[in-house]
Amino acid sequence: MTPEPALERALSTIDVHPGRGWQQELTVGERLTLPRGAAALVYVRAGELTGATHRSACTVDAAAGTATTVDGGRTLLAGDAFLSLGCHDLALASRSGAEVTVVPLELTPTAETRALPPLVFVSGFAHAEPAAAGLAAHLGIAHDTGGRTGDDTICKLMVTTVLLTALRLWASSDGDATWPPRSDDPFLSRVVAAIDADPGREWSIDQLAALGAMSRSVFAARFREVFGTSPAAHVTEVRMRRAKQLLNAGTPVSETSRALGYASDEGFRRAFRRHTGVAPSAWRAGRRTLVG
Repeated sequence: MTPEPALERALSTIDVHPGRGWQQELTVGERLTLPRGAAALVYVRAGELTGATHRSACTVDAAAGTATTVDGGRTLLAGDAFLSLGCHDLALASRSGAEVTVVPLELTPTAETRALPPLVFVSGFAHAEPAAAGLAAHLGIAHDTGGRTGDDTICKLMVTTVLLTALRLWASSDGDATWPPRSDDPFLSRVVAAIDADPGREWSIDQLAALGAMSRSVFAARFREVFGTSPAAHVTEVRMRRAKQLLNAGTPVSETSRALGYASDEGFRRAFRRHTGVAPSAWRAGRRTLVG
């Protein structure tokens, strides 16, 4: 499935930080419990998990490319995956035993993450995305107690790949999904479109407020209310999204820095590291290692 460019741009803004993952074996009747506030990726390596879902959960049939809202019982089999954004308590029990990989996630709140369903179940995940499923199956091993430290950068990229793959399956098959989420306010939409078209411009709050035909204070409050972030933070998100696209295409760090309006390469490197946790060169090297 090939997502629309708007979806691809929206997905690239999601900033995820994986915690220390683990592999777990569940005996017959044993429960896997995720408390409210605990976002996590879970991949079923063997067996099954069954439990109740919440009204706003979404299930994707990866083979058929369809998505539906579910309310009630849900069973996950080997090769299935699910994402919980931590909006609800969640408990799934294994009736016959199961082997799972669990990776806790910390997602930076953005307009995109707020538009996601709190639970996404992906059936046939391993069949539709065998490479990503292979990564999911091995997550948690890199931090075992046998002295294997692993590579934190690659671990983060692996989790990000699995996360975005599952979300892409959901959003691409959900005809009602709009990515990125838009405001009904035409003035705010004009501001967002201007930033997206020229992220390298030195946008000030006064310029953005004037573009939105509002006073500075009203604009800042309205923008945060609608998008869940400040105008300055949104500009940074758009710049980092574009930076990833440029770096992934092979654009040198210095050229990327200039294209995005940074006064120095070092300033760009600091901003990129704050946003992703790694330097631009390390991020690009990690991407190459992952896809290679």
